Amino acid sequence: MVILPTTEPHGKRLRRPRGGADPGIPALRLMPTLPCQRHRFEIPDEIAYFNCGYMSPLLRRVRETGERAIARKSRPWELPPAYFFEVLHDARTRFAALLGATGEDIAVIPAVSYGMATAARNTPMGPGRRVLMLDEEFPSTIYAWRERAAETGAEAVLLPRPRDNDWTRLVLDAIDERTAAAALPRCHWTDGALLDLTAIAARLREVGAVLALDLTQTLGAMPFDLAAVQPDWVIVAAYKWLLGPYSVGFMYVSPERQGGSPLEHAWMAREGSEDFSQLVSYRDRFQPGARRFDMGEPSNFGQLPMATAGLEQILEWGVAAIQETLSRTTSAIVAGAEPLGFSAVPRERRAGHYLGLRRAGGLPAGLAERLTAAGVYASVRGDALRITPHLYNDERDLGRLLEVLAG
Repeated sequence: MVILPTTEPHGKRLRRPRGGADPGIPALRLMPTLPCQRHRFEIPDEIAYFNCGYMSPLLRRVRETGERAIARKSRPWELPPAYFFEVLHDARTRFAALLGATGEDIAVIPAVSYGMATAARNTPMGPGRRVLMLDEEFPSTIYAWRERAAETGAEAVLLPRPRDNDWTRLVLDAIDERTAAAALPRCHWTDGALLDLTAIAARLREVGAVLALDLTQTLGAMPFDLAAVQPDWVIVAAYKWLLGPYSVGFMYVSPERQGGSPLEHAWMAREGSEDFSQLVSYRDRFQPGARRFDMGEPSNFGQLPMATAGLEQILEWGVAAIQETLSRTTSAIVAGAEPLGFSAVPRERRAGHYLGLRRAGGLPAGLAERLTAAGVYASVRGDALRITPHLYNDERDLGRLLEVLAG
């Protein structure tokens, strides 16, 4: 794997009533498109959770759906063969509605790593070819392509963080006739720095390269124009911004890629598998669309209905409204954090729901521990304090966060 040379790198628990002000912290009044949805979650008043980019809390409706779904497995005589396919259909169609695709284009997978391995396996590579990725990105995107490059004699290239946060320019400059594929996010997972995927995808098509996207940190919180980007593969884990359970994910496969080779050869992916009485009549033909890429045992009776419930709530809120609301939240945090010596990627180059706070000289020692002690939850990723709010955060949460940052 090649890492290109880079340029110069750039206490006490709070106990005050919800809604109370704190001396020395500027008053914050959000004007969200959507009102606070904290009542839909089970977050205690004393917790300020700014860590959706790590893992979302479950909605009450998602947990309740899961409890009912698990109870059904206790009575298997009430699970007819048709139910195996119904739960898959419901999940596919809800995810497709969110992405702007059709249910036939969607495979059900367990993780981003599974989807990336599928995309890499179906991408022709060899000596003299390159796959482009971003340095400091989530490893599930990196490992499969690095292994595929090693197997075929190709080159895995990690593009370094640009000083001006212009990842789009960096990627476009790296694309040439050697490029076989690019495996990219919509925004960088440490700080939310955006990529212009429409421009990048157009350039990749010019050189005949594949585009595999990990939209785990954006889909569900930020609108995505599938028709404009035209990716080959889109892979999303459900446990973050899709408000779903762990170990469930979805993969969009473009129509041009739907004849590829799956990682597994599961029985449900074969034509005619709905007829359980004929499963011993082995079939060579696959189910239509992207279903050949489903993981084995995709009809997870507990998890899949939960994922569907999370998708339904997002569709009810509207992704554009979610993004507008969270953009105002992160802007308020930046306004409060900058006087304290912190900085973030400029708004025009950052996803609105995503924030990475940095400070000259590095983050204060013990900051993560002080945040946790105060009941404020965020993540340190690289040299950034990653702040990823959702609709459950309110003004008091922001006050608690800024109070700890003030030290």
